[in-house]
Amino acid sequence: MCTPSTTLAVWTSAWQAGACAPDDLLAALHAWAPSQFVLAGDRIGTESTDIGSTELLRLLRNAPGARLLLPVPGDSRGLPAGSSFAVAAMTAGEGVLAGSPGSIGVGLVPRHDQHDVLGWAHFTVRVPDTPPIDVGLGEAEYQMRDAVRTAADALAELRGPGYPGFDPRREVEVELDRMAYHQYPEKMSPRARRVLTTADHVAAILTVAERTPAAAPPSAAAQATHADVTRPLWDAIRTARVAAAAHAF
Repeated sequence: MCTPSTTLAVWTSAWQAGACAPDDLLAALHAWAPSQFVLAGDRIGTESTDIGSTELLRLLRNAPGARLLLPVPGDSRGLPAGSSFAVAAMTAGEGVLAGSPGSIGVGLVPRHDQHDVLGWAHFTVRVPDTPPIDVGLGEAEYQMRDAVRTAADALAELRGPGYPGFDPRREVEVELDRMAYHQYPEKMSPRARRVLTTADHVAAILTVAERTPAAAPPSAAAQATHADVTRPLWDAIRTARVAAAAHAF
């Protein structure tokens, strides 16, 4: 799993589909932090009252459907326009929206304010009628297969010469091991699992490419070229992850 919101969306879908117990959902979240809290989204601050993770289950139990949102500037698909939840989710780059389309639902945005503590900012918000994306699993899987090749080529080109001791394969494996620590529900769609796994693979390659010296070239032209190569890949990763979470069960 790449983010706490991905874990929450996928495992909530599993729970609501009867494919796991509520304790399984909480255990999956605890892999991100031992302590989970729900905070009132419009009163975040030192004076906010922390509510235990059982409150998280209560909120989600009565809100069918869990939409994963991974917004970035310029791509606000799935966010309720003008809402406090939209602002918080855009700032965090992630969030979960649960509830029937067109109804009043629940918005949740993770907050890492303390070590070993994961807070979920809770918002009451109207769920948009349109889904965050309209890409099916088949198209998402095809895009990810193509992205693997493109990302591998980008890593080879961006690494450049003169970086002794750098083993890109090993670095990618380290990134994948970090993401693999967070488990998927056993009964989720095999295709959705493949899409998420492949998206993690592409993200690991890009992360390694971006943190090498060659991924931060000195010239403005080279930097623009780098951005042109990686931006569509990150867009494809987000789309694939949202599609897989939407069709996990």
